[in-house]
Amino acid sequence: MPRATPDLPSRLHGLDALRGLAVLLMLEQHLGSWLWRGPAPGEAIADHAAFLGFNAAGGLAFPLFIGLSGASNAQLAAHPRPALDATLARRGVGLWMLGIALNLVTPSWFSWGSFFALHMIGVATLLTPALRRLSRAGLLAVMAAVLAATPLAQHWLGTPMPLDNARMRDVTLAGGALRLAMVEGQYPVFPWLAVYVGGFVAGRDLRAARVRSLGQLALAMVAAGGVACGFEVSEAVHPVLARAFRLPVPFFPASVTIVMLLLGATLLAVTLAARCEIRRPVAPTNVLVALGRASLTVFVLHVWLFREAGPRLGLWRTLSPATTLAAIGLVGALTMGLARRWQRVEYRYGAEWLVRKLAG
Repeated sequence: MPRATPDLPSRLHGLDALRGLAVLLMLEQHLGSWLWRGPAPGEAIADHAAFLGFNAAGGLAFPLFIGLSGASNAQLAAHPRPALDATLARRGVGLWMLGIALNLVTPSWFSWGSFFALHMIGVATLLTPALRRLSRAGLLAVMAAVLAATPLAQHWLGTPMPLDNARMRDVTLAGGALRLAMVEGQYPVFPWLAVYVGGFVAGRDLRAARVRSLGQLALAMVAAGGVACGFEVSEAVHPVLARAFRLPVPFFPASVTIVMLLLGATLLAVTLAARCEIRRPVAPTNVLVALGRASLTVFVLHVWLFREAGPRLGLWRTLSPATTLAAIGLVGALTMGLARRWQRVEYRYGAEWLVRKLAG
């Protein structure tokens, strides 16, 4: 039986701070892609390896968001109350509806049927009433089943490798929007539900002060992903295994290998945050905590502002690497400052406030 870790605070502001870090990663990844003009004449993409590496680090943003959503919902489910399942269902519907609204106001990127981050977190939250009734072993079995089914589903549908944005918004194929939601959207159920369930396990472990068990699971996922990186199966040998053991960057569509690595990294981050909370709890006034608690609003606003409105203002892939980095720093600092001030009024009228009102 793993030894429990004592003295874990009931409210883990470290997880809010980790969500704030995910917001910064999201901003640097999106703004780096949307503002940088690309290689200048006479340059190659390889000449900007440092900039591209920095930009690629933002790929951890969504795994952190969905893993932390699972952890938060696990902590909510740890306090049974009347109509808990209805509250979770309303919260899931609210997030999904917000995702649909974002689709409609960002037609340059999404179609009405696109399945992006908010849709995935909303659907996972809708499934939480069933997930909360499973044991830890049952949750791990769901994770494994989702990962195992992912390359099978991709192979069955003939999902291209890689997926481009035109395909990830295409509702005219057989299955339409359901096809995107399950397999071929930006963040479909297969495989990203596995990361949410992993986060749910993490939340359960933290409530029971099983930080060591969580750390062991995180290391196991990283090790499994690392071993999988060593296998390279050609399409001619076995097409399903070729999909499973790919290491795609960017991860559209995501493979089993990349999801195990990203899930392991997410769980390691949660473990480290929990251990830091044991030693020195993060203050609720910390700027990353404020940013994390406003993450939903920042997500919605920055997508519309920089992906839809920005190109109309001439802010679309026009900046040099140095100017792009300066813009990222400025937007990040401004966002943290505004979130810190907004914290004083409990984020009133933001997206988080709206979802709470809908959920009850």
